[in-house]
Amino acid sequence: GMMSFVIPFVGEFSDIVWAPFSGWLMTRMYKGKVGQAAGIFTFVEEIIPGFDIIPSFTLMWLYTYVFKGAKKEQTIEV
Repeated sequence: GMMSFVIPFVGEFSDIVWAPFSGWLMTRMYKGKVGQAAGIFTFVEEIIPGFDIIPSFTLMWLYTYVFKGAKKEQTIEV
């Protein structure tokens, strides 16, 4: 999402193309209701000007593999 700011005056306008694609990509990367919610969040975050600073893909990765993964490991050990 931030690569579009390399070209002057193009950054916010390229989000019109990137927002739907990033939402679709998020739903393909993470299945189920969590992926759908993440896709909607990513679309909204990318389409609203100024919110590109939120690292939605990184946050979803952290949720899936660090926070949710840590809870799975704790339940297996018990």
